[in-house]
Amino acid sequence: MQKELAMIEKNQTWELVERHQHQKVIGVKWVFRKKENVDGLINKYKARLVVKGYAQVFGVDYFDTFAPITRLDTFRMLLAIATQKQWKIYQLDVKSAFLN
Repeated sequence: MQKELAMIEKNQTWELVERHQHQKVIGVKWVFRKKENVDGLINKYKARLVVKGYAQVFGVDYFDTFAPITRLDTFRMLLAIATQKQWKIYQLDVKSAFLN
């Protein structure tokens, strides 16, 4: 939990502000998982702080949505173009994410 909170603070994902009387607070919850090796031994424990988005109402609490998802055929096409043009390809693993 401390690592997750440290990443949220480091990335300046959110800032604490005063709540107006007419605004409702959308809660968060902790999700805990344990990652195991192929042999079944525990590799590490993970904790994620997630927002209870189901409590939000479109047009009241938010106006836009964004989901960073790509289709597999689009990804394959980009890899094919990069291969043809001999571009370098880099991988990025995202350790922490927080929905606003």
